[in-house]
Amino acid sequence: FAKAGPFTLGELAAHVGAAVAEGVDSSRFIQDVAPLDVAGEHHISFLDNPKYIESFATSKASAAIVHPKHADKAPAGMALLISENPYLAYALVAQKFYPATKHNVGIAPTAHVDASAQVDATATVMHGAYIGRNATIGADTVISPNAFIGDGVQIGNGTFIGANATLSHSIVGNRVILHPGVHIGQDGFGFAISPKGAVKVPQLGRVLIEDDVEIGAGTCIDRGAGPDTVIGMGAKIDNLVQLGHNVRIGRFATIVSQVGISGSTEVGDGAILAGQVGVAGHLKIGRGSVIAAKSGVTNHIPDGQTYGGIPAVPVMQWRRQAAVLNKLTSRKKAATHDE
Repeated sequence: FAKAGPFTLGELAAHVGAAVAEGVDSSRFIQDVAPLDVAGEHHISFLDNPKYIESFATSKASAAIVHPKHADKAPAGMALLISENPYLAYALVAQKFYPATKHNVGIAPTAHVDASAQVDATATVMHGAYIGRNATIGADTVISPNAFIGDGVQIGNGTFIGANATLSHSIVGNRVILHPGVHIGQDGFGFAISPKGAVKVPQLGRVLIEDDVEIGAGTCIDRGAGPDTVIGMGAKIDNLVQLGHNVRIGRFATIVSQVGISGSTEVGDGAILAGQVGVAGHLKIGRGSVIAAKSGVTNHIPDGQTYGGIPAVPVMQWRRQAAVLNKLTSRKKAATHDE
């Protein structure tokens, strides 16, 4: 990793909007970031989760970012930056020490770019990449080795397309990150059943990816069957996720790894789907809702609710079900033992 710095505590505090604690020398230099348990002299760390207060209290870090309510737990000599959101502040500090990689601007001689494609002069197209007819690549966008950009695909400014990614029938916004092996815009899973078997239904929609979206490695997003598949601004999608045709993901939603969402389901703004959640088709998952890991969603979810289980139910009901089942199985074991 290419590292910048060093930076003074004052510079870091100003960068993230934190306050330098009373009595701290703001001109002290910090060389790097590190976790609490391995940080040492010239490192800065952070405390966000109270579970790690013990590690914080014994850390050798030179400095740490901490919420005001935990500042009194710091060991003697540790310089503190006070923040209401220590994790966010740490993320910004880490970005300052480890800025995004700079790429060589231009088109590699081994890339294939159709003569009708429009590639901005500041874009980077790497070895083995393919850019099809009438495709558009925006300013400062990076197309990694062996990526496939199909005919007519539009990609905005400052976007990163990872190695071996494939995009067809898609419009991608600005500052989007698509990690290696992402597949966007392939046929949705649509068939009409006849006496002679399944008949393929042409998938005539697109995938629209709005600004500031990040999509993890190996994720597959099918294009719409007629309406479009839409990924809202700021949504974060983890590795190995499957989104069916016509799915709509709301703004700033979070979809964790191995989630599968069937066609025409809508996920509201700010919703969170934890790992391995499965969602049936034609459902609505409300704004700000949370679905616990491994849940199976078979009905609509209201706004702002937390659901879990198979089938997914309100979280308190799910917990009661689990408690009752545990009691029943415990009694069964006890009865068997007594016999």
